[in-house]
Amino acid sequence: SIITVVPMTQLSRIALIIAMNVLMCVLAEEERYSDQYDYIDIQFILQNKEIREEYYNCFMEIAPCKTPEQEGIAELFSEAFQTQCRKCTKKQTENLNLVTDWFVKNEPELWKLIVAKTVEKMKKKAASNADG
Repeated sequence: SIITVVPMTQLSRIALIIAMNVLMCVLAEEERYSDQYDYIDIQFILQNKEIREEYYNCFMEIAPCKTPEQEGIAELFSEAFQTQCRKCTKKQTENLNLVTDWFVKNEPELWKLIVAKTVEKMKKKAASNADG
């Protein structure tokens, strides 16, 4: 009977290893944001004062968003910024870095307001998740 116990123990180890590998594969498929707005030319927006201000006003909730792209980006920006782009595609990470660098260099006072707004939006999101 010791002979049958040893193979069962080995079989249990193999099953455990397989289960752990499956779990690791599932966890590796981390949730990502949709790439539907990855095509947007962030450099163009940053260089065009009128369009840049539209995006800023939309995000800051100063004025309504004028395009679905503005709405989509405004919706995800706070979380992407506050989580250091954990769910971002490579392009989204690049775009977030472009926006951050541009505002820090060219509009530092507006950047402070943007950061404060991201904190405010994340607090609202956390509160609504806690309630829901």
